[in-house]
Amino acid sequence: MTSLTRSDVAQMVDHTLLKPEATHADVEKLIADASRLGTFSVCMSPSMLPIQTPENLKVAVVCGFPSGAVPTEAKAAEAAWCVNNGADEVDMVINIGAAKEGNWDAVREDIAAVKKACGDALLKVIIESAVLTDEEIVKACEASVAAGAEFVKTSTGFHPAGGASVHAVELMRRTVGKQLGVKASGGIRDAETARAMIEAGASRLGLSGTEAVLDGWE
Repeated sequence: MTSLTRSDVAQMVDHTLLKPEATHADVEKLIADASRLGTFSVCMSPSMLPIQTPENLKVAVVCGFPSGAVPTEAKAAEAAWCVNNGADEVDMVINIGAAKEGNWDAVREDIAAVKKACGDALLKVIIESAVLTDEEIVKACEASVAAGAEFVKTSTGFHPAGGASVHAVELMRRTVGKQLGVKASGGIRDAETARAMIEAGASRLGLSGTEAVLDGWE
């Protein structure tokens, strides 16, 4: 893992802007910066769509964000709208309350409905790992696999309990194996933390301070 170059790492990054007060001008700057830094994608709120990006820069949007406490039908409709308006990838939040209740059928069905709405677009499932027990992390990942998602993702970055942890990423990777990608997001602000997440099994990073992370990469 330590042999990764700066450009290798950049191609693992979703360059992210999800502040509620973000403007279209802010997103235009996000896209320009992502293109300059060579990131894999930009990640933004759905209201910014449709948006023009360079051909080699993917567009990711969030869904049911940040609480996940949205009716399944509404999440699915939001995902479908996003894909129809140019999203290549959708980062959805699970129903965290259902997870805490142990209602894994509801969690799986929620994810499956959004995946169906996404069609060929890639679906990442945000499990908000900082508020889940280890057992719940495993079960949330298993539900994501069963529902046909392509990625599991640690965090929204908005929950007071915190963002990504090495422990959560290791557990998520161990659970999904090579079947799914693992995205670490929330609180990754330097190269040392990014490296730890990658070594733990992350195949994608959600970063808002991308340039600082890449500048610290050796």
